[in-house]
Amino acid sequence: MTDNTGSPVLEGGGHLAAEHASPDHALRNVAIIAHVDHGKTTLVDGLLKQSNVFRDPTAAGDLIMDSNDLERERGITILAKNTAVFYNGVKINIIDTPGHADFGGEVERVLNMADGCLLLVDAVEGPMPQTRTVLQRALAIGLKPIVIVNKVDRPSSRPDDVVLMTQDLFLDLATDADQLDFPVLYAIARDGRAGSSPDDLQDDFRPLFDAILQHIPAPVTDRTAPARLLIASLDYDNHLGRIAIGRVHSGVVSLGDLMIQVGPERQEARQRVTSLSTFDGLRRTEVEQAVAGDIVAIAGFADARIGATLADPNAPHALDAIDIEEPTLKLSFGVNTSPFAGRDAKFSTSRQLRERLFRELETNLSLRVDTTDQPDVFSVSGRGELHLSILIETMRREGYEFQVSRPEAITRTVDGEVHEPVEHLVIDTTEEYVGVVSELVGGRRARMLDMVNDGRGSVRLEFAIPTRGLIGLRNAFLTATRGNGVMASRLIGFEPWLGPIASNRTGALVASETGVALAHGIANAQERGVTFIDPQTEVYMGMIVGQQPRMDDLVVNVCRAKKLTNIRSSTSDIAVKLTPPVVLSLEQALDFLADDELLEVTPSAFRLRKRLLSADDRGKERKRAQMATAR
Repeated sequence: MTDNTGSPVLEGGGHLAAEHASPDHALRNVAIIAHVDHGKTTLVDGLLKQSNVFRDPTAAGDLIMDSNDLERERGITILAKNTAVFYNGVKINIIDTPGHADFGGEVERVLNMADGCLLLVDAVEGPMPQTRTVLQRALAIGLKPIVIVNKVDRPSSRPDDVVLMTQDLFLDLATDADQLDFPVLYAIARDGRAGSSPDDLQDDFRPLFDAILQHIPAPVTDRTAPARLLIASLDYDNHLGRIAIGRVHSGVVSLGDLMIQVGPERQEARQRVTSLSTFDGLRRTEVEQAVAGDIVAIAGFADARIGATLADPNAPHALDAIDIEEPTLKLSFGVNTSPFAGRDAKFSTSRQLRERLFRELETNLSLRVDTTDQPDVFSVSGRGELHLSILIETMRREGYEFQVSRPEAITRTVDGEVHEPVEHLVIDTTEEYVGVVSELVGGRRARMLDMVNDGRGSVRLEFAIPTRGLIGLRNAFLTATRGNGVMASRLIGFEPWLGPIASNRTGALVASETGVALAHGIANAQERGVTFIDPQTEVYMGMIVGQQPRMDDLVVNVCRAKKLTNIRSSTSDIAVKLTPPVVLSLEQALDFLADDELLEVTPSAFRLRKRLLSADDRGKERKRAQMATAR
């Protein structure tokens, strides 16, 4: 069946009336998990379009659930989200999760709302590090899996091999023999097609919907027990205030009920449910009552926190807390101290910075914020470079101004010995770059675990590498392989300190004075290295304006103008030819930083700078360090 635009629409779709709220057997809670770029968001788009959620599915566009600007710009899912579709009288709650390992905290906090999961695997790449991570958590809490091999139309597709690789993965991770008996479907999510064989796909997602109803169990609940709900997510509404989102674990929750919030520290606050909604497509539908097993949004709890339990006052017992893995990288956030501070920011004081960082902890469970011995500097820890850079970019767009340091790995001391985080790194590239890649990661203390050649020119390399070895690796990897490679990693544990890592970072070109950069000054600087700025860019003393090939920093005057004389010269003599500047992204700027440098972040610009702006101060600091080393 198709709609008036020709797009496939399932006959079994449609909406159930709110008063016919789903009984247990007419309800399914499904999480969709996958590695980044394996087609998870496209699959969710197709499920929504084929479920009568939109009057005109073709007008809905792509990346429907990725409503965040950063998600659309980067093409990745950052935040976990909820939606629901209806098929053959059954409500299917869908939990969309991020695919990048840095946002694993988003996955960990929402998996407890599901009874089953759709594991999406690329028909070429097969299981990747994040696939293993999220599947391990899903199986540990007893979710029933359905495996979907996506992108079977790709020229280098190898669905049979990928299924075997996935079966091996289940053998490693399964906690119960029943978990090894999982259904396998094949799909082209982009075209909205699925089937039980890669050579026999139907024109819609009907086989997938049928598999969900057949293999994903309905929630096992007790409606007669006291009401309890574990808060897994938070939202905000201008009229309703803070909204707590979670699955009703037991009992029945009704509008106007008095409930107690039981936090991790057993702090209890009695408040009434002022608004109660369930998910229906991309919107929420207000209901009078929600039963155990359904996922709801509740308002009325101004102090709601993720991980807390909303419970019946007569049985104020907390549910098991959400288990979140510890962060592996940290950097410092501080008040901007550059000469250009406060020019275009709405928020620039230490109080505003502190409030914003600690507010982030309410929803970003894998983040840690600690104070330091400096009142205007905070230590922020996260899962990885991308996790921290997304926070920086989000705050910048909100109008905050601050400065950050170079990321560094978080270490532990075990029996008097320093241990550091180690990650499982998987690299897919072609045969010609195996030597280059091995040399690149070998200098970062990586050890090879496995190498597999598929016989068609592609090679998969697996390494154990310290987390600090990953800092700056992505850009170097893409350069070394000329873009012919994909890398991904996941945390596997802590090991004794593996020794120093040689840096390939060379010296910086540092501005010698404050002013406006001119073409003549930049041309002189380009004789000594590459530059990061254009003419007419405002600079200040101590600001990094480029990079030179030697190891020491070099002070340059990019504000220098060409001296005028009374001697006429030809046009070719006075014309200045400049090489286009190297424009660093946020992640590249973080990778570039040395220990004595900072990244100035403002709503309008990123600026690299030295911690000590004066060349004299840097010289004195260098001498003190040398004297201390000599002692």
